[in-house]
Formats: sequence, C-alpha cells, structure tokens
Amino acid sequence: MEPSACEDLKAFERRLTEVVSSYRPPTNRWRIILSALSVCTAISAWYWLKDPRTTVVPLTESLWIHPIFTVATVTLIILFIFGIQKLVVAPQIITSRTRSVLTDFALDLEPHTGKLILKPRQSNNNGCNT
Repeated sequence: MEPSACEDLKAFERRLTEVVSSYRPPTNRWRIILSALSVCTAISAWYWLKDPRTTVVPLTESLWIHPIFTVATVTLIILFIFGIQKLVVAPQIITSRTRSVLTDFALDLEPHTGKLILKPRQSNNNGCNT
C-alpha cells in the first residue's frame, strides 16, 4: 500500500473513532433518561390502573389524581415526538451505514470504538488460470 494511501486510511480511522466516541456520552445519558422515564411510567401506570377510583371518575380527574403517571406519560410522548429514539441509537446507525460502505473495500468496523479492521481479500479465481 502506498504511504499516502496508508496515511489517508489512518486519518479516516482517527476521524471515524472521533465521531463514534463523541456520540457515546450523550447516547448513554439519553438511554438512562429514557429507561428511568419508562420505568416510572410503567410503575405509575400500574398504580393508576389498580386504583378503584379510575373506573368511577372521569379521565381528566383520574389523571389529576395521579400526577406522576400524567407527567411521566406526557414527558415520554414529548421525547418521542422530538426523536429520542434517534439519539439513543445514533452510534449504531453510523457504524452500520459505514460498515456497509466499507465492505466494498475489504474493511470492517469495530462497533464500539470505530476502529477499522482489515479483512483478508477474497481471491477472484473463477477457475481461470492467469
């Protein structure tokens, strides 16, 4: 491999690891927020459904009686409207798309770090002798 091509490949790998690693802290933060909010919503929904007053009073009053469920559900809906699901899986999207492009060049990608992996080249021997 030419020295300039090797340097380009190393620069590409450095940039790719930088991009993948820059997504890690925000992604982990959003995963924790989404998990905690989902658990809070599920637990409060259980208490809301088990409350005997839920079947008797109107929906608005029932939601007013259970503010934790109401706030958690509204917050979860707002986060999904603003695309929290994209923030949670952003590194996987980047690595999968990059991996699909790199297969043409006999390269692979380490999913958690973004480092390039050289795959052995497949021989194009179709039974022809050259």
